[in-house]
Amino acid sequence: MKFLHLADLHLGKRVNGFSMLEDQAYILQQILAILDDEQPDGVLIAGDVYDKPVPPTEAVELLDGFLTELCARGVPVLLISGNHDSPERLAFGGRVMDSCGVHIAPVYGGAVAPVVLRDEFGPVSVWLLPFLKPVHVRRWFPDAEIESYTDAVAEAIAHMDIDPAARNVLVTHQFVTGGARSGSEELSVGGTDNVDSRVFAPFDYVALGHLHGAQQIDRPTIRYAGSPLKYSFSEASQHKSVTVVTLGEKGAVDVRTLPLTPLRDLREIRGSYDELTARSFYEHTTYRSDYLHLILTDEQDVYDAVGRLRAIYPYLMTLDYDNARTRAAGAMAVPAAMEQRTPLELFEALYLQQNNRPMSDEQRAFAAQLMEEIQEAQP
Repeated sequence: MKFLHLADLHLGKRVNGFSMLEDQAYILQQILAILDDEQPDGVLIAGDVYDKPVPPTEAVELLDGFLTELCARGVPVLLISGNHDSPERLAFGGRVMDSCGVHIAPVYGGAVAPVVLRDEFGPVSVWLLPFLKPVHVRRWFPDAEIESYTDAVAEAIAHMDIDPAARNVLVTHQFVTGGARSGSEELSVGGTDNVDSRVFAPFDYVALGHLHGAQQIDRPTIRYAGSPLKYSFSEASQHKSVTVVTLGEKGAVDVRTLPLTPLRDLREIRGSYDELTARSFYEHTTYRSDYLHLILTDEQDVYDAVGRLRAIYPYLMTLDYDNARTRAAGAMAVPAAMEQRTPLELFEALYLQQNNRPMSDEQRAFAAQLMEEIQEAQP
């Protein structure tokens, strides 16, 4: 049985003020072309379908068109909500859509029933587990000791009626310990959202969403598909792809990736103003059609650099300087470092700056607990 594994579409997202809807429509058409070539038995979409809990109309229309195309091809869709989605809104009409092969995970209610597909080797149970916080699971199992995200996911899996002799696929959206983050993901408090990969032992394949770089965790069959587009310049060097998973008989799983080519790439380009505005440079590159982060090496600031450069590079997103002045001030190092730091790490840095001494273990634990309570109180 063959699946296409997708995740983190983030439909409706804006990056540095630029709407990505045209780019997203383009990449979804490319995914449909891959689907037509591969002829999978199902499409797994592992959360963060939208970028916001209340998505713009254009994003809803884009998803509607994509699902309609999948339905027209008769391909089952198995979809869950991520931390950016509203599970209630995403699941609206789910029972109606079941009849046309679009299976959307309902709001977590303490029990998960599989979607069962069949091939020549027998049934494959696909379990749809949306993004969970400990508070979501404690509600249904108040007597269980659920202190961490690992506890929450483990408890949810423990209440699934899994047949270990059969083939089982899990679609879920969590940060699994050991995963490499990038700058466009939502950071949690000091790693408190980590889920230990050992909780996924009952599954032949785990289709993960949340991290935007395609990667495996511990074994090839626990995998993030990654986002289909680059949503941060920290992802500039990543190669986006679709993951193709083929299950043979029990224990036989093949995983491969197929590359995606965006309408416009995200690039970081460094050079002096004169170098970047030289006709011989910009006419012999594709940079004019790409989203750019330009880093000027001029020692003096260039008057109206953004406006003048955008006349050549219409998709210029951000501009920075890297010279003696900015290096002395640490201006170039701060954004890249901050982009990878959790809220707790940022608070620790602020405390150190304000008090000239690091936080104590007790203070750090108190801050982490408070941040976690605030995070869990969010919808």
